[in-house]
Amino acid sequence: MQQRYVGNSGLRVSALSLGTRSWGRETDEQDASEMLRTFLGAGGRHVDTSASYAGGGSEAILGALLGDVVSRTEISISTKAGMTTPDGRRAVDTSRNAMLTGLDASLARLGTDYVDLWFAEEWDGNVPLEETLAALEFAVRSGRARYAGISNFKGWQAAKAAAISSVPLVAAQAEYSFLNRSAESELMPALEDAGLGLMAWGPLGRGVLTGKYRGSIPAGSRGASAGEADYVEPYLEEKPSRIVDAVCMAANGLGRSPHDVSLSWLLSQHGVATVVAGARTNVQLKEILDAQLSPLPPQIARALEDVSA
Repeated sequence: MQQRYVGNSGLRVSALSLGTRSWGRETDEQDASEMLRTFLGAGGRHVDTSASYAGGGSEAILGALLGDVVSRTEISISTKAGMTTPDGRRAVDTSRNAMLTGLDASLARLGTDYVDLWFAEEWDGNVPLEETLAALEFAVRSGRARYAGISNFKGWQAAKAAAISSVPLVAAQAEYSFLNRSAESELMPALEDAGLGLMAWGPLGRGVLTGKYRGSIPAGSRGASAGEADYVEPYLEEKPSRIVDAVCMAANGLGRSPHDVSLSWLLSQHGVATVVAGARTNVQLKEILDAQLSPLPPQIARALEDVSA
């Protein structure tokens, strides 16, 4: 698998990153171990997690696998702080105290003394940006994090953060796919100007771009889950369905999978450093890793961009 530089930094990550949002909730340690082995076997080298995933359960599972499935030095790890979901409700706190306390807890769960990339997970309008950035700076200067970044910021927020940060920010995370191209209008130009690389999450439209929701909601899917249905529902409406049909038609004509068409297009977009693929099962992960990840024919890419604009 191709290894790519993140923005203007010297940090290199695999073109596909392993997302672990489901670990500790839908994916137990045994299945996570199998997934990590599959990912490594395909040449993947970057794993993305967060203190907010399963209340730290995702980090704990990854930490349990370090040294057993893979040595710490063989992979790069990114994690995030600043957001919690008590009782399923989203709460954001990027104060210096919350960020650094969260980082220490993350390192303990991961069983390591550093992470390769540490993110402020959300913008917090109640905390001065300078305070949040000071926490990122302290983490980098103290060696707890090799690099720092921001997640789910708007374009102007990312530009401001990059301009005033005392340590270079190297990456931003945002949702980006054929079904959600909002990052293109302001965020991506801001990142390019500041030299940050984009780590795109939700690259398969929360699973909808695989085509499995065409006609019905399959049992066992996120769309059929009481806790996840709202997460998928926006992409099951009429316009997203037309986009999915176009992606599936293009995939059929090219003899490639809808996964491949979606991921290949994303990785061809300027500024995208890596695509965070958050499979829930090893079967799903294998389908993703089977992708050729080669550029689409220009005329096909343009047609899909027109449909999904």
